[in-house]
Amino acid sequence: MVTAVVLMNVKRDAINETARALVDLKGIAEVYSVAGDWDLVAMVRVATNDDLADLVTKQLLKIESILKTNTLIAFRAYSNYDLDRLFSIGFE
Repeated sequence: MVTAVVLMNVKRDAINETARALVDLKGIAEVYSVAGDWDLVAMVRVATNDDLADLVTKQLLKIESILKTNTLIAFRAYSNYDLDRLFSIGFE
């Protein structure tokens, strides 16, 4: 499984509708509205790097209210929870 964090700047009047559109995309597990330099943060969990590339370079481009993104790919997860088990449901 590939996990990534996508930071997004979004048109100010479209933050809520953009967040709702994002959570409908396959591979986006969660979307957070945040304070600071970015408006939204999406947690992405997909099966392969190709799936991530498709999501970031094709699917996100269709959402016109997204002005800028920065994608961070996770190498390892450190957690008190078994994240692989929790997020691999349906990837078998």
